[in-house]
Amino acid sequence: MEKVHDVLIRNLCEHTALADDDIAAIKALTFALRDLEPNEDFIRQGDEPEHSVLVVSGTVARYHLLGSGRRQYLAFHFTGDLPDAQGLFIDEMDHGLSALGPASVAFIPHRELFAAFRRRPTFGMAVWRETLLDAAIFREAITNNSARPMQMRMAHLFCELFYRARAAQLVRGNRCRMPISLAQLGETLGMAIATVNRTLAELRRSGAMDLRDGELIVLKWRELQRLGDFSPAYLHLKRQSPPP
Repeated sequence: MEKVHDVLIRNLCEHTALADDDIAAIKALTFALRDLEPNEDFIRQGDEPEHSVLVVSGTVARYHLLGSGRRQYLAFHFTGDLPDAQGLFIDEMDHGLSALGPASVAFIPHRELFAAFRRRPTFGMAVWRETLLDAAIFREAITNNSARPMQMRMAHLFCELFYRARAAQLVRGNRCRMPISLAQLGETLGMAIATVNRTLAELRRSGAMDLRDGELIVLKWRELQRLGDFSPAYLHLKRQSPPP
């Protein structure tokens, strides 16, 4: 497994130029590592956060818990992401975080992060930029779920997940781990399970992709991109190149 500090540095360097002193400040941070089981919650709505979480391996999901007990999945996070960086600036978490499959996360104390931000403002700006990138993904998700038809909606989500997984160096050939269930896919895209099954079958028939045994397989990137009306500009990944 890649060292925890190196995971964070690599992710922040996707969008921010860090000086040697910034990197030294990151490497001085302490953390507590925790291994997660599939579907294990590790941040809950109503928690009063004292740590920020770094995804070290695996995939985690951010969600709202509804009064009925159902979930609305809001975003997915890969190795290197800081999925609750907003917790640095709010008193009470208004969403939860859960592992999709087996995952490892590191808890970094807020007090250490704030001290590092005061010493190295560029590091603080890089973490702030993480929250802005999250906001861009949220905006796109709102547009996706409210304005795009079902097939385009699902294709767009798969394009985003595959593109971000490549940035996190998690794609092997044309495959990446994506341990999302059909029920969770429906709770992400606002679809009934029957609609999820029908829409996924349509995408499979297109020959552009497949989702099988916890893997997302992209067979024809440009076709999937066309079907999803996907442009990666909102992800602001400066060093990322398009999939072949």
